[in-house]
Amino acid sequence: MSLKTGYSDDVTRGFLTWSIIWGLVAVLVGVFISFQLVFPQLNFPPYLTYGRLRPIHTNAAIFGWGIGSFMAMFYYITQRLTKVPIWSPGLARFQLWLFNLVIILAAVSLAMGYTQSKEYAELEWPIDILVVILWVIFAVNIFMTIMKRKEEQMYVSLWYIIATLVGVAVLYLVNNASIPVSLFKSYSAYAGANDANVQWWYGHNAVAMVLTTPPLAIFYYFLPKITGVPIYSHRMGIIAFWSLIFMYLWTGAHHLLWTPVPDWVQTLAMGFSIILIAPSWASVFNGYFSMNGQWHQMRDNYLVKFLIFGITFYGLQTIQGPSQAIRTFSAFIHYTDWVPGHVHMGALGWVSLVLFAGIYYLIPRLYNTELHSVKLANAHFWMATVGQLIYSISMWVAGVQQATMLHATNADGSLHYTFMETLAEMYPYWHMRAGGGVIYLVSLLIFIYNIIKTIRSGSAVGETLRATGAA
Repeated sequence: MSLKTGYSDDVTRGFLTWSIIWGLVAVLVGVFISFQLVFPQLNFPPYLTYGRLRPIHTNAAIFGWGIGSFMAMFYYITQRLTKVPIWSPGLARFQLWLFNLVIILAAVSLAMGYTQSKEYAELEWPIDILVVILWVIFAVNIFMTIMKRKEEQMYVSLWYIIATLVGVAVLYLVNNASIPVSLFKSYSAYAGANDANVQWWYGHNAVAMVLTTPPLAIFYYFLPKITGVPIYSHRMGIIAFWSLIFMYLWTGAHHLLWTPVPDWVQTLAMGFSIILIAPSWASVFNGYFSMNGQWHQMRDNYLVKFLIFGITFYGLQTIQGPSQAIRTFSAFIHYTDWVPGHVHMGALGWVSLVLFAGIYYLIPRLYNTELHSVKLANAHFWMATVGQLIYSISMWVAGVQQATMLHATNADGSLHYTFMETLAEMYPYWHMRAGGGVIYLVSLLIFIYNIIKTIRSGSAVGETLRATGAA
C-alpha cells in the first residue's frame, strides 16, 4: 500500500511486472513464427511448430500482455477516480497469482496440442473454469470499489472499465459453453453454422471488450494527466461510449460473409460495422480536440506521442475494419495476408502504444523516482512505430497481390495462377514482416531496459529514505 496516498499500488506493480514479461514472451514467439513461415526448417515437431506456437503467441499477447496490463491500470485508475482504496487488496494479490497460473497452464496445454480450435478461445474446459474464477474475482473487486466510491461523478474511463468487466464475462461464458468428454477434451455446445456465428460474435466482440474498451479507458484517463488539460468533451465521450457498446455487439458476423450464415445476419453485421465508424471516431476527435493549443507537446512530451499516435492508429483501424465488412471488399481480401496486417496495426499500434504510455507514466510514480532515460523512451517510440508500419504495410501489399492472383482467371474461367505460384510470391513480404517484427522486438527490449533501470533507481531511493528515517 502506498503510504502517501493510502491506495493499494503493490498489486498494480505486480501486474505491470508480469504483463511486461508475458509481453516479451508474446513478441519473441511472434517473431519466431514469422521466421518459421520464411524458413520452414525452423519448425520443430511436435511442440515448436507454427500450429502449436501461433495460439501461444495470440494468447500471451492478448491475455498475458493486454489483460495483465489492463488489470494493473484498472486497479490504479479505479482507486483514483473513486477516491477510495481497492475493496480487497488480499483478493487482488490472489488474483495476480491465479492470473499467472492461468497463463502458464495455457502455454503448456497449447504447446501439448490441447485446444478447442476456436480463435481466441482455444483453452480447454478446466482452464476455462479458472479463467471464469479469475474474472469474477477481478470484477467483484472493481465493482465493490466503485460502489463505495467517494466521488459521485462517474468519469468516462469508469464506464469503459465496467463495460469491459461485463462484456468479457458474457462473451466468455456463452462462447466457451462446452461438453467435456475427458480431462483435456471437450466439444462445443453448439454445432455447424450456429457454432460459427457464436464464435465470431465472441471473436469480434473480444476485440471490442479486450482490445477497444480497456485502451479507451486508459487513453481517457492518461491523456488529461499527461497533457495537463481536461478532455475536450466528457459528454461526447459518454455518447460515444454508449453508441460503441450498442453497435459493436451486432458486428461479429462480418467475419462470416459468403458463408451459410443467413444473409440477413450478414447484412446486419455489415451495416452496424459501417455505422461503428461514428462512435469510434468520436473518441479520436475527442483526443485531437483536447490537444487544441497543446500540439507542441507532441515535440516536448514523449508520452503524448505514444497516446496521439495510438489513438490515430485506432482511428485508422476503425476505417479499415468496417471497409473489410463490406461484402465486395471482403470477397476480395478475406483469407489473405491483408488480415494480419490489419490486426497487428491495432495490436502493435493502437493497444500497445497506449499501454506503453500508461506504463511509462506509472512506473516512476509507483517507485517514487524519475524515468531513467527519456531519450531511450523516444527511441522506443520511433522503433516501435516503424517496426509496426513495416509489418502492417508489407502485409497489406501482400494481401492485395495475393487476392489479385487468387481471383485471376483465364478466358475459359479457369484459375490463372496455381496456389503454389501465389504462395511463392509471398516470401519477400514475409521477409519484410519478420524484419518489422525484429525492429519491434528491439524497441521492446529498449523499453524493458529503461523500465528496469527506472525501478532500480526507485528502489535505491527507497532504501536511502529508509536508512535516513525519512520514509
